[in-house]
Parts: sequence; structure tokens; C-alpha cells
Amino acid sequence: MPTPAYRLPAEYEAQSAVWLTWPGAANTWKHCRDELEGSYSALVAVISRFQPVELICRAAWQPHAKRKLNRAKADLSRITFHDWPSNDAWCRDHGPLFVKAPDGTRAVVDFAYNAWGGKFPPWEDDDAIPERVASLRDLPRHRLPIFGEGGAIEINSQGIMLTTESVWLNPNRNPGLTKAGAEEIFKQYLGATEIIWLPGGMAADDTDGHIDTLSRFVNDTTVVSVLPDESDEDYAVLRDNFDRLSERFEVEPLPHPRTIIPDGWDEEVLPATYANFLILNEAVLIPSYRQPGRDEDALHLLHELFPDRKIIPVDCSDIIWEGGAVHCLSMQEAR
Repeated sequence: MPTPAYRLPAEYEAQSAVWLTWPGAANTWKHCRDELEGSYSALVAVISRFQPVELICRAAWQPHAKRKLNRAKADLSRITFHDWPSNDAWCRDHGPLFVKAPDGTRAVVDFAYNAWGGKFPPWEDDDAIPERVASLRDLPRHRLPIFGEGGAIEINSQGIMLTTESVWLNPNRNPGLTKAGAEEIFKQYLGATEIIWLPGGMAADDTDGHIDTLSRFVNDTTVVSVLPDESDEDYAVLRDNFDRLSERFEVEPLPHPRTIIPDGWDEEVLPATYANFLILNEAVLIPSYRQPGRDEDALHLLHELFPDRKIIPVDCSDIIWEGGAVHCLSMQEAR
């Protein structure tokens, strides 16, 4: 096994761009397609005002996408379109991880991808995206021997990584994989210096418990971790996560949205969370869910924790119907 001397930068380190995948698949967001495209375009537009956007979007979809983005007042001069096929919109999970060597050279890390344990075929076009990005950027690519997703990784600038057993050790991805085996890969390819394992996450989360719905670094020593009301069905597991992290870090309790029960949908409960925020160079984009009190509480907390960045809410009330929010849709490119 090769030993590249790379590390995965923390999200709050310098970025050169954000990657996104246009939600063009006809079988997604069927009940609210127009609303979804409006919300998604608003997200792209906000990002484009701060830094370049790399948008994976089939040529056949681009005229429509550009009309939507123009309507949202996106800065099209800062958006580069890539005519590549895709299966779904969740770029955090099928996109590349950009790692850096001590001399500043970069590479792409590419986990094998099977749509969260084979749940939503097909996924072959999504799985090919990191290779396309590496070729475009003329970067080395390291295809890893395990299945996983970017949303299952949270790391600080010292290489301390947070993740969940329920994703990496799940038989639907990696039957027989041990913590020791996973840690060897994380240390070798992501430069992880230590891995802190949490058991799992929200019951309604199709990802089996991605860390980016649960607990996030805001700096090297501070973590925000979701802590719902005691009446919430996930209270016990989320309280356990909070307590485990509190043994090691300064942990701020992140408010949790009130339960969202969709009418006439495949899922009984939607996995809404404020932890699914995206850190940009000069801003933090936080999901909102048309819940004024709780949305404002989460916004206020991030204002305190990111005093040098603008905190901007992005309405994810329609986006969440397919199970994710701002962070799930995006992948930052380290500078």
C-alpha cells in the first residue's frame, strides 16, 4: 500500500472553490421540483458571491439551470459548468476529497461509493466523479479500498477526525471491516492523527448516521453537537454523542429542529439538522426550516462561534425532503 504524505484540511481552512452537482434526476424531489430548484439555485447563488463554484451539470440541463440561477441572482461569471453525467445531487458524498502535502501539492482521495450501502441505484455516474475531477485538475487520485462518503468525515486542522461506527463498519458498505482497519486507511490517506468514533445518529437518516448531521468542528478545540429536546426520539443517542465529545473538547449544544413529518412521502420523519452547515472562506451557510425560533437560535450560536464570518441562512425546507441539506449538497476544494 502506498504512503502518500497528505492530509485532509479542515473545512475552516482556505478554499479555492466549492463543487456542486445539479439536481437534475427526474426521480428526485418529484413532489416539489420547482420549489427545490429555486432553493438549490439560491444556495448556488449565495456561494457564488463568496467564491468560485464548480457545477457538475449535463449539457442538456444547463440552459434550464442557467435560467434558474439567473433568477436567483447567481454570479454566473464565477460558475464553471461541467458536462458530466450524474445520478443524484449529493456532492458531499460522491465528490472528491482534496488533500494536501506539506509542500502544498494536492491530490484527490476517492472512496468507493455505493449510494449509502446500495440503497439508491444507480450510482455508477456519481462514483466516477472524483476521477473526472482529478483528471480535470491534473491531480494524483487515490482510489481507496473501502466504501464510504465525505459526509461521514469531520476533521480539524490537527488531524483529529470524528466519525461514526454505523457508517464505516456497516455491512452494507464494508462487511468485515474493523475499526483498526478503517483507522489505518484514514491515517494513511487523510492524514488523520486520531479517530474519535461515535456509535451512530438519527434514526431517520438514510446515510446510517453521517457525522455532518451530528457534530462539527468550528475550530481545532470546539465542536458543536446536536442536542434535541428530551422528547425527541433520537435524544438518547444524540445525548450520548454530546457527552462523549465533551470528555475531549469544548462542546456547544446545537439546537435541533422540531420534528418534520412529511405528508405523503416515503419517509415518516425527515432528518433535519442545523449541523449540516457549510463553511466558506468568509461565510457560513446554515440550513433553516421555517421554524423561526429554532432557526434563529442556531443562527445566533454560529454568529458567536464564527465571529469573522457572515452567517447566512439557506431555506432547506424543500431540500430536506430527499434527506440532506447545505453540507450534503456541497464539497469544498482546498486551496
